[in-house]
Amino acid sequence: MEPFKIDVDPAELADLHRRIAGTRWVRQAGGDDWDRGVPESYLRELAEHWQRGYDWPAAQDELNRIPQYLTGIDGATVHFAHSPSSAPDAVPILITSGWPGSLAEFVDVVGPLNAEGFHVVIASIPGYGFSTPLTEPGWDIPRVARAWLELMDRLGYDRFVVQGGDWGSFVSLDIARLAPERVLGAHVNFLAVFPSGDLDELAGLDDEDRQRLAGLGRFDADGMGYLKLLSTRPRTPAYGLNDSPVGLLAWIAEKYEEWSGPGAGTIDRDRLLTTVMLYWLPGAIGSSVQMYYEVERLQRAADGPPPPVTVPIGVAVFPADCFLPVRRLAERAYPSITRWDEHDRGGHFPALEVPELYVRSVVDFARTLGGQTGNEHTRG
Repeated sequence: MEPFKIDVDPAELADLHRRIAGTRWVRQAGGDDWDRGVPESYLRELAEHWQRGYDWPAAQDELNRIPQYLTGIDGATVHFAHSPSSAPDAVPILITSGWPGSLAEFVDVVGPLNAEGFHVVIASIPGYGFSTPLTEPGWDIPRVARAWLELMDRLGYDRFVVQGGDWGSFVSLDIARLAPERVLGAHVNFLAVFPSGDLDELAGLDDEDRQRLAGLGRFDADGMGYLKLLSTRPRTPAYGLNDSPVGLLAWIAEKYEEWSGPGAGTIDRDRLLTTVMLYWLPGAIGSSVQMYYEVERLQRAADGPPPPVTVPIGVAVFPADCFLPVRRLAERAYPSITRWDEHDRGGHFPALEVPELYVRSVVDFARTLGGQTGNEHTRG
């Protein structure tokens, strides 16, 4: 393992600013609203701030205050942050974000989690951020889960809690499937569960549950175009997104707007731009979206449902997420759910949007694990 600090050549920033200034703007049809995608006025203002107001050196310094490392696992470069707690009985927690997330998502929760008695490990999926370049295909969810078990072994953590949102929730649950003897519990802030089609199952749902299923239907009809594209032809859009910073900004900003709290500006724009930088600087957008293609292939090849998760599961539901799980369906799919938190604000990126609620949910879940946690779960 090698210590790592983000250190961007000023020439790269000059090239970025030149590209933003040279953007070929699209002649728009329709109103300047979100119905057809990112509004031009919103994007122009954000791009102008990126070029003239955004302080990357300050953002870089903020990220570098979290200890970071590189290591090679299964032929891939893995970038991760590791911030140990000073608490004598601290519990390791392995956090995995998803797409389009990044280390910047968790800047405000590392310190509070350390203070609450967690050794914090935040790992970037191969192909994301500085876990690049990605040199070979095949990095699906089980392969990432196996790599994370190796990472925690190298760090000397025998037993630990896993946490994740978006792809990170799938990875975390798969780690629990692969190594239940090592995982104390799995906490997720995104849980994809779908009705089986059983009429008796649907008959037992209340009005709120039915509203959530209707929301899932709306997301499938109107919000999943990106997923259909990336799961079938991820390479094609990557050429443009990797070449145009404003194109990349539009692609990512749309998801942060649609999947977070209502109203533009819910997420601090500098934090949003830092996440975009962690895709732009290492040229990671093309490799990050390969996960969609890999998961689609994995699902086509699957022979039946995955094995059950037997460790305790905690679920945090944030109301502005892209779609919300129905508890009754979730508990049928995951009988080991032991805690279910319904929050009154926040969305798909809660560590960034509502860090205090995210930390509280993680801490409260860990406390339900009782005597299973403690410093006996670390070594080295």
